[in-house]
Amino acid sequence: MSTLNRREFLRIAAVAPAAAEALWSRAGQEARRRLLFVGTQTESGSSRGIYAYRWEPLSGELQSAGLAAESDNPTFLALDPDAKYLYAANEIASFEARASGAVSAFEIDHAAAGLKPINEVLSLGAGTCNVAVDHLGRAAFCANYTGGSATSFALSYNGQISDAVSHFQYQGHGPDRERQEAPHAHRVTPSPDDRFLLVNDLGLDCIHIYRLNGASGKLTLNDPPQWNATPGSGPRALRFHPNGRFACCVHELVSQVEVLEWDAQKGTLHSVQKISLVPEDYHGTTRGADIVFTRDGRFAYAANRDYDCLVTFAVNPKDGKLTLLARGSCGGKIPRHLALDPTERWVLVANEQSDAISVLARDSKTGKLAETGKNFPISKPQCLVFA
Repeated sequence: MSTLNRREFLRIAAVAPAAAEALWSRAGQEARRRLLFVGTQTESGSSRGIYAYRWEPLSGELQSAGLAAESDNPTFLALDPDAKYLYAANEIASFEARASGAVSAFEIDHAAAGLKPINEVLSLGAGTCNVAVDHLGRAAFCANYTGGSATSFALSYNGQISDAVSHFQYQGHGPDRERQEAPHAHRVTPSPDDRFLLVNDLGLDCIHIYRLNGASGKLTLNDPPQWNATPGSGPRALRFHPNGRFACCVHELVSQVEVLEWDAQKGTLHSVQKISLVPEDYHGTTRGADIVFTRDGRFAYAANRDYDCLVTFAVNPKDGKLTLLARGSCGGKIPRHLALDPTERWVLVANEQSDAISVLARDSKTGKLAETGKNFPISKPQCLVFA
């Protein structure tokens, strides 16, 4: 979660005081984190689960601490606000003899750089590819890609995840017969004030929007119930700007970022800008991946696959619009996920096909990234989370 300036903190506090206080506290904690957990793909390659690294921010070095926990295809990770617990999306086809993925809960042992299993529950949909936690650590959510559904859970004081509280099964298809033959929920994102949950559906070209009862984790449809993207775009990822007034949606199928204005009272999105991640004259295979903001909200970095690159943007805080500053190296092949380190002096990239985490230096004044960096080997990295 990105930090807030005081003005934005007060704005969110007026709507949801508890969520705002949690965000403000969490901001300072994140800057001190020095432990990196890496979710991996275990269905191919040699990975066996979630791996841990010690992070050295002065030199940009990662020191392997080994396997933190065995886990079945943990392709996405999320933390509770205090980084005491870690949750993994297990992107599998069956669990407990049902056509379902799973969500796993772990307690973080910072001293040993390890994870202690707490419990594992049905996601109620196959191919669970994303997991998220609300800003108060009271609820968790998952997106089931193959199953075309989304599920919410309640979280206990000890990190345990409940059985499903809400579950929504989607129906339909999009215009791309190969990639949009069915619903494909891909990202679950709590709103900055924890009053809504947004679910990106790559298959149906929309973002489903729900009202969230934070105390129970229960979801109910918002009115209107969704934002509709351009047909065939494939909305994959979503990230709120630190000011909470805008969000960026990465469209996988057209390698595009769309800036969306967020109405926190109504729970609605409005398109502000679309900008391509690839050059206009490029017509080959391409897939948008993900995007992150700096804590001050001045810069954004997006990853694109096939046409493998990182794209640097300047962000206008008034209207959320992006200005392309550079399109450069991601350090490897198929950048699945990216993260700013806690000091924001480095960008780390999970390059899936290169079997490596790439570390690129960042200029905090200009936003510019180094063209070359350091690579640290790991089989099929998928997600990077600092704890």
